[in-house]
Amino acid sequence: MALRTVAVILQEPVALFEYGVLAEVFGIDRTDEGVPAFDYRVCSEEDRPLEARNGTTVGAPHRLDAAADADLVAVPASPAAWDSSPAVLDVIRAAHERGAWIMSVCSGVFSLGAAGILDGRTCTTHWRHAEELAAMYPEVHVDPDVLYVRDGNVISSAGTAAGIDAALHLVRLELGAGVAATISRRMVVPPHRDGGQRQYVERPVPTCEAESLGPVLQWMVEHLDETFTVDDLARRATMSSRTFARRFVAETGTTPHQWVTDQRVLRARHLLEATDLSVEEVARDAGFGSAALLRHHFAKCTGISPTTFRTQHRVTA
Repeated sequence: MALRTVAVILQEPVALFEYGVLAEVFGIDRTDEGVPAFDYRVCSEEDRPLEARNGTTVGAPHRLDAAADADLVAVPASPAAWDSSPAVLDVIRAAHERGAWIMSVCSGVFSLGAAGILDGRTCTTHWRHAEELAAMYPEVHVDPDVLYVRDGNVISSAGTAAGIDAALHLVRLELGAGVAATISRRMVVPPHRDGGQRQYVERPVPTCEAESLGPVLQWMVEHLDETFTVDDLARRATMSSRTFARRFVAETGTTPHQWVTDQRVLRARHLLEATDLSVEEVARDAGFGSAALLRHHFAKCTGISPTTFRTQHRVTA
């Protein structure tokens, strides 16, 4: 199926950026640059302007029946996606049954889940919503780490700007890398981004109410550049090593080794963002000891290398 007709289903309140991503990729005439023209249809159940979350209104000139023959039905984010109307869900199901592409941007995936087209598939959404999506739809595999997922004719994207990545991926699949590159140049975005959502997710020190572990956790954060063992930490908590390890997992949800590794990666992230320290210096300050060890754990945690992370996230004055 050639990608020619694109129907965007708006739900009130409209998330302007996520809707704007679809409008930018598919709704602008770039035929003068060799990009095939899209029949772009903005659809809504309501025959009136829709409210957006910041008080503006958005017009949807088409009703939902305009999506009946669309090659792509796209659902951008909206708080309404958690409780989509039966009419919207019918449009999604019908498009899926006839083999059209279905794409969600950010929380729009909740509409796809409610329509039942995600069961047995892998999808993604904004990392803040991933656990809720998995709980609501247990037959769906939610991958919170990636920027987008294509599973058959369904493409789901992570938060906000990841919709750009997903839309360009679809263009690349249907119309080729050259067309996707042309659109990305006009948008001044990379045609493909490295890594996934993990690079944007911080793992803060978890709150721990236990008097026995609270001081130990704080001490660990303040001494990340030092070497210590479970036995050392257990003595500081005045417990046996076995009791300490068991209680640590019960109260933090992870092992002492994984907890301190996560905190060291978090410190490394902050240093890479805010300082000019070399990767070797960041490794020592964060407690990894060597750049090689930092690269290993950093990539495992964030999906990208420390150098790439610094390039994408460096805070400049």
